[in-house]
Amino acid sequence: MDGEVSLENWQKQRAANQKKYKKWLQRVQRNKVIKQLPDLHEEAFQHIDCLTCAQCCKNYSPRFKTPDIKRISKQLKMKESMFIDTYLTLDVEGDYVVKQTPCPFLGADNACSIYDIRPSDCARFPYTDEDVLLKRINITLKNAEFCPAVFYVLEKLTNEKL
Repeated sequence: MDGEVSLENWQKQRAANQKKYKKWLQRVQRNKVIKQLPDLHEEAFQHIDCLTCAQCCKNYSPRFKTPDIKRISKQLKMKESMFIDTYLTLDVEGDYVVKQTPCPFLGADNACSIYDIRPSDCARFPYTDEDVLLKRINITLKNAEFCPAVFYVLEKLTNEKL
């Protein structure tokens, strides 16, 4: 993939290309593209430092699944019920999410205070190395609004002739 992607003013570029991304995601041959995602993911993060951005932690809440709640509350030496009462709420889909944004575990330096035990949604975000990017179009388009890595990968993919 030869084309260079400029991250300068990426938000404006993303807004202008949102329809192009949606159209491409709706017609893409997933099996052809899926093999490229790990390399594109790695390439994107050679250009992007999450600690200078942290928009996901400032604007988005991961789902806290039962294993996440058990692991994190244990590490924080809290009862699961106290952890839930302190930090989480149920969303409209019945998933536990943080009560507030930015995430209460995000530090002033944009580092996560529970990084090593963070929820699986956080560990997997922004899904640019897995099939979620291609299968869950609405999530991908939403993530492209605030994550430069999603923008980068979509630009690389949509500018290539597949």
